[in-house]
Amino acid sequence: MPFFSSSHKRNPAITLELDDVRFGKLLKSLRATMETVAMARTDVCVAQVASSLTPMSQDWDRRSFRLAVLARFLSRSPVPPEWARMDPDNATALVLHAWSTLFRARATGNAEGVSKVRKDCLHAADLAPQDPTPWIVLLELGRLERHDPGDVFQVWNEVVLRDRWNREAYLSMTRYLTPDEGGSRLQVLEFVDSLRARVPANAPCVVTELTSQVLHYQSIQARGGVEGLMARNFWTDIHVSATLDRAAQHWPQPSFFSHAATLADLNTLAYALMAANRRRDAFPVFQAIGGVVTHWPWQFEGDPVTVFKHMQARAKSAK
Repeated sequence: MPFFSSSHKRNPAITLELDDVRFGKLLKSLRATMETVAMARTDVCVAQVASSLTPMSQDWDRRSFRLAVLARFLSRSPVPPEWARMDPDNATALVLHAWSTLFRARATGNAEGVSKVRKDCLHAADLAPQDPTPWIVLLELGRLERHDPGDVFQVWNEVVLRDRWNREAYLSMTRYLTPDEGGSRLQVLEFVDSLRARVPANAPCVVTELTSQVLHYQSIQARGGVEGLMARNFWTDIHVSATLDRAAQHWPQPSFFSHAATLADLNTLAYALMAANRRRDAFPVFQAIGGVVTHWPWQFEGDPVTVFKHMQARAKSAK
């Protein structure tokens, strides 16, 4: 994983593409095109996206990552619906349109177009039966519409049947099971416990357990009062501390991870270590991250880049 390269030794900034240089060039090109006033800019963006995502990649991990980022990035633009309209039998176009619709609905509260998501995803699944991404989007639909757990787990099983350790699916399922989305802390713990013994230590989805812990820590903080003030004690729990120990020992090593969202997972680890006041352990993690900042989990504390810089400086002072 090239996250120690000089390209990441820069001032901290939100970097959607993480260390995916080729994908970063696409995002930069899309930004430039969308800033123009030319009438044909939507068609140009469609062509840029289509040429970058087709033919369909069999690297499901990177494909899921790129589609998720693009769906959020283009969620308020006409590009996804226009590509789907122009090429209605293109599985990638259908998935991008469906996913961007869900991102927009979650961000704005406007459910316009959501009713068509299921149909588009099932059509995409028929067109590309080996591709897990239509099922990932259906999983996101289940979260948004609070479908019954049995139905949601059935969709999740369709994803892991095609890509056993798919990061997007595991994290989506974790959030679905939280109290914030109608589940419970016990359901989250049971889900994580069922994975702990069988997920490889360097699998794309290995951040699931730590993510569930950060989500719980933030939920305690959000309650405020005495409970919020005591949230830091959460990290002293023997099982939580053991999770941090394992991650801090292995994750920052350059050869340990190879999945697309490695730098996002290292952001999660750096945040957790700083929340636990383990600044010495956090320092090598910040070194591995360089200047690549993710919105989550830093945004819980304020402006992500500002919080990241502050925590990075604190970790450096303790090395």
